[in-house]
Amino acid sequence: MKGVNIFLADGFEDIEALGTNDALIRGGIRTNLIAISDEPFVQSSHGLTIGVENFLSEMEISHTGTTAKDVMIFPGGMPGSRNLASCKPLIKAMKEHYAAGGTVAAICAAPGLVLSQLAENFDGVEFTCFDGFENYLIDKGARFTPKPAVRSGRIITGRSAGHAVSFALEILGFIKDGETVEAVRHAMYL
Repeated sequence: MKGVNIFLADGFEDIEALGTNDALIRGGIRTNLIAISDEPFVQSSHGLTIGVENFLSEMEISHTGTTAKDVMIFPGGMPGSRNLASCKPLIKAMKEHYAAGGTVAAICAAPGLVLSQLAENFDGVEFTCFDGFENYLIDKGARFTPKPAVRSGRIITGRSAGHAVSFALEILGFIKDGETVEAVRHAMYL
């Protein structure tokens, strides 16, 4: 799956989706907001309704030419993370994307609920997530750290809504470079 795609399900955490989207756009990254349902609007966990650009069911999912700079992003929030995790076509696309060389990124509850379905073994992978969701990955060999954001190979994770910008900047730095991250950090007065 080419590009940088943020997948939304009803109940997503506002800042984890939109803050990430904003920071990436500031860094010159074209993002796509994609609904896992066939509805043109998705409602956040705090009642914000936003329009999406695409539907998962209508996307041509090809992994030809996928590189590590192609990123699937999964915001947290409840019940958004559970809704993402229960979407079989999304999980299938994530596994194929990663196997083809793409990157996956998740924040808050999504590392535990969504990324844990990526593989049976996460030996050597370091990650972060919201407290209470770490055992999904620890049980598969991953190492939890309470950092704001962590990149471990082609897996990027974020801790919580309060660290959404750190998560976005970790993704941005992976796709672009440190100079771009510093420019966005400066523009946001971080």
